Amino acid sequence: MEREGFNPMSTSNQWTRWAQQTFAVVNFELRKFRSGRKWFFPILLALAPISLVTMLALFDPRPPNNHDVTQIFAVMFQTFMLRLMILFGCALVFANLYRGDMVTKTMHFYLLTPTRRDVLVAGKYLAGLLITGTLYAASVAITNIIIHSVNGRSVAEEHFFAGPGMSELLSYIGIAVLGCVGYGSVFMVTGFLFKNPAIPAAFVLLWESFNVFLPSALQKISVVHYLQSIVPVPIPFGPFAVITAPASVFTSVTGLAIFTVAILVVNSLLMRKAQINYSAD
Repeated sequence: MEREGFNPMSTSNQWTRWAQQTFAVVNFELRKFRSGRKWFFPILLALAPISLVTMLALFDPRPPNNHDVTQIFAVMFQTFMLRLMILFGCALVFANLYRGDMVTKTMHFYLLTPTRRDVLVAGKYLAGLLITGTLYAASVAITNIIIHSVNGRSVAEEHFFAGPGMSELLSYIGIAVLGCVGYGSVFMVTGFLFKNPAIPAAFVLLWESFNVFLPSALQKISVVHYLQSIVPVPIPFGPFAVITAPASVFTSVTGLAIFTVAILVVNSLLMRKAQINYSAD
């Protein structure tokens, strides 16, 4: 027997309407990203490692052997890709989801629509995640394939199809997407709170870059700790690094998911109370 006053069809229609509104926001944000100049620097970051390994493949007369190549890519991934490319790429895309609307004085158009503000937050976040996840997962995949092809097609095929290469490649792609998930939520809320997103971006960069030198308890208050815990090829960080037990795959993925949801909930609460005042921006 149905509870009095409870209409499951109405609840279903409500969720359907929220989903449609979310995807409408996603579509609008993607169109804004493509039509404006916002894509230039995020794409430039994604092309940087591809260009670097392409030059290695074309101009190095004596490329390193495949084992050394695997180590080189591991170092490149954990230093440049995670801590610079993905971090700054997410800062550029997610922080601008709010700041761009404030600069162009178009934020109020969103708030005047009959759309819940948490739906607006979800739509903007998903749009940023689609942009960064696609760009930087593709960059990681292409870079990995090119760098493992420097010794010829036969070596590359053996690495990917008869060795650990395919499993490592998929792991790196998944970690890149997880990085966008975590960093995206952080920079989305900082873009809402700060007029100049460069300040929190610089702080996050320093925190994540020097994470391995912090005490174990502080290392766990970061995104990169959980990402580097599940990398397929670990790298040494020198004698001054503080050794911390890596988190399991389950802990890393679950922890980042809970962290991201918590940040988005905070963002939604802030949006509900937001008052737009362009003169103060």
